[in-house]
Amino acid sequence: MKGRVFILVIVFVTAFSACRNSSKKNDEFRLAGSETMHEAIVPDNDFNLDFSVGFSSPIEIANLLQVRGVPFSQRYLASSLEASNQVSSFDKALAMGILGANLGYLNIYEKTGNSIEVLASIKKLAEGINVGQFFDFETIKRLSLSKSNLDSLLFLSVDSYNKIDKYLTDNNRGQLSALIITGAWIEAQYLVTQVIKQYPDDLLRDRIGEQKQFLNDLIRMMEPYCNLDRQYAGLCSKLKEISDKYDDVEISFTEGEPVSMEQDGGLVITQTETSEIEMTDKQLEDIIKITEQIRNALIVNK
Repeated sequence: MKGRVFILVIVFVTAFSACRNSSKKNDEFRLAGSETMHEAIVPDNDFNLDFSVGFSSPIEIANLLQVRGVPFSQRYLASSLEASNQVSSFDKALAMGILGANLGYLNIYEKTGNSIEVLASIKKLAEGINVGQFFDFETIKRLSLSKSNLDSLLFLSVDSYNKIDKYLTDNNRGQLSALIITGAWIEAQYLVTQVIKQYPDDLLRDRIGEQKQFLNDLIRMMEPYCNLDRQYAGLCSKLKEISDKYDDVEISFTEGEPVSMEQDGGLVITQTETSEIEMTDKQLEDIIKITEQIRNALIVNK
């Protein structure tokens, strides 16, 4: 995973979404662990996951839901997932991703009381995989409670997780970064697929369909780690199960005219494009079902 910038898919990737420069999002918006020896000897992965194609981050999804008037619901959260029950580094890293997606959802809806509890769990998980030193819990907690400091919170969160990713990668533990990304993606996918069952929406439907391309890249990122042990193999198999439901979903892109605008005293030219998603109701139903099944299996306490 060398050279991969860990764009924070956990909390506050709004900055990433703003930099994507694509109207595909035309919204109204290893210190090896002691439990296994192989964690110090993992395949080198130079695959660069392309976040610019099809990826809807947890914070982006939460923001889209709020803008479109979808009310907050506690039942979408992984409330049963307890940090203290995550034993292996695999479990801890994956849970960091899942709970991080929850944290983004809570903060967008300004549920600061609940977000502090989730934040404490993430801190515990980070310490469990020896990256707690990069997680400024007290400052992030203070900013979470201050609704006027969202930009500062975003910057600190992104900076913290970039440092975590670099540390894990430099210490031959890039598989844990891959798990964090995967956990966050699965939780964001679960959120939007659950919402669309109750609040049918064409834009949400397109967001779900667009994940086909990003999921393919996610699977490629995980491939070098699929044979590390039973847990990694199981997760790779689960991602493939979701991917299979996307097989007949069609995505086509049409490039648009470049758009020029002045920004910070300079000229910024943005290449626009639109996407067309062809996904039947049956395909959507199958994606919703398999996502729910797999996500719920992942949050069962050991």
